[in-house]
Amino acid sequence: MSAAEAVVAEIEAAGGEAMANGADVTDARAVGAMVEATLERWGRVDILVNNAGILRDKSFANMGLEDFTAVVDVHLIGSAVCTKAVWGHMRERGYGRIVMTTSSSGLYGNFGQANYGAAKLGVVGLMNTLGIEGDKYDIRVNALAPVAHTRMTDELLPDEAKALLKPEEVTPGLVYLVSPDGPTRTVLAAGAGGYAVARIYETDGIWLAPSERSPESIAARFDEIADPGGQRPLAAGGDQTMKFLGKAMAANDGGA
Repeated sequence: MSAAEAVVAEIEAAGGEAMANGADVTDARAVGAMVEATLERWGRVDILVNNAGILRDKSFANMGLEDFTAVVDVHLIGSAVCTKAVWGHMRERGYGRIVMTTSSSGLYGNFGQANYGAAKLGVVGLMNTLGIEGDKYDIRVNALAPVAHTRMTDELLPDEAKALLKPEEVTPGLVYLVSPDGPTRTVLAAGAGGYAVARIYETDGIWLAPSERSPESIAARFDEIADPGGQRPLAAGGDQTMKFLGKAMAANDGGA
């Protein structure tokens, strides 16, 4: 019995319904068939959790490109493939809850995980855009950054940590993200009973007159550029454009 089939048996023993499917998340045809089988049995897809993952840990100097590509394909491309397979259905129904699985390795970096970190931050970018595009269809897209003992981390953690980092400690956070009243475009970190939100902020920055736009000016004023005072998360890429245009227009009006 596979791990997935064992979970199905556990769910059914508790009175629930479940179905296992071994589709490769990078195979759009196989994933499409998996979604069709789900629709045939239950008639709808309310929730998608993109949780498939592999590791190919090595320092970047020693990492072959095939190891880099394999990890990105499963984590990032696989998340896009699975999301694409349910996206049209969710749009038609006017409802959907999707969770990407990110990681502290993507948010902050981790030695030996250039491939994994790139993929895991990539799904945050995917989340941000899909959250915007899905908003009018009540499709909420979030990301979970879990810390848990799983088969993938079994050889990486000491026994004491494994006892604290149980997957079920992450579950309440995931269930909240996919609930009808859950947020959207939120990165929720969870592990060992702790929960936090990770955000990408941009400093307010400065505006330089044309005569000052040089590497030397940026170096001289870099403390101002990096000053966290007034920093805020931006709602969309265009917000950055409007911020800089606003600074430029204010400076030009002042100069006039």
